[in-house]
Amino acid sequence: MAELLNIEGLSAGYGEAVVLHGVSLTLHAGQTLALLGRNGTGKTTLINTLAGATRQHAGSISLGGVVLHRLPSHERAAAGIGWVPQERNIFKSLTVHENLTAVARPARAGRSASPWTPERVYSLFPRLAERKTNLGTQLSGGEQQMLAMGRALVLNPTLLLLDEPCEGLAPIIVQELLQAIRRITREEGLSAILVEQHPQAILAISDTAAVLDRGTVVYTGTAQSLQEQPELLGKLLGVAR
Repeated sequence: MAELLNIEGLSAGYGEAVVLHGVSLTLHAGQTLALLGRNGTGKTTLINTLAGATRQHAGSISLGGVVLHRLPSHERAAAGIGWVPQERNIFKSLTVHENLTAVARPARAGRSASPWTPERVYSLFPRLAERKTNLGTQLSGGEQQMLAMGRALVLNPTLLLLDEPCEGLAPIIVQELLQAIRRITREEGLSAILVEQHPQAILAISDTAAVLDRGTVVYTGTAQSLQEQPELLGKLLGVAR
């Protein structure tokens, strides 16, 4: 299995404040990584750094052999990064359909899976199909999250970054989103990094797992292994050094 993402010795943060310290991770094509850790341990900072939204102080990032750490956010998107931030960042003054068509890009050459189009997003999220003429301001929180995911998908990325996609949503919507993520990753084979406060839920749909504590990687391994060791998982997520 070919290596897709390589992070070596990454230190990054906001301005002069360094949040990540020497982070090194790899992700192979077609794999999903569950990124775990307590609040404030650097998970969102790592996602934001991959997307180009922080200041990188040291280290390197490459995606499919393309060096990313010198590229601005829009060029990282062109290189294959699909980013769904916590804030969702949909165009609230545009309709659902306009949000999707405004950012859609053709699939990359050599892609084996079917390309993501607005129509395929509607098949993934039928709620959006029912509301395609609604403005972003007229959507519920769950529908906005679906639209944010759809906007990332129609970029036809090689790596999808999902930062707490289920945060603050009703349990029935959480289950709908998790099923969609499973389809995108398990059935469609899109590589992804998932940050979520429901560790067992995302471990069940991930291949590998990494745990951050105070901006450093304290555990890497298979998602199944960590899922089968609840005591270790509890210790890693509650450890205080």
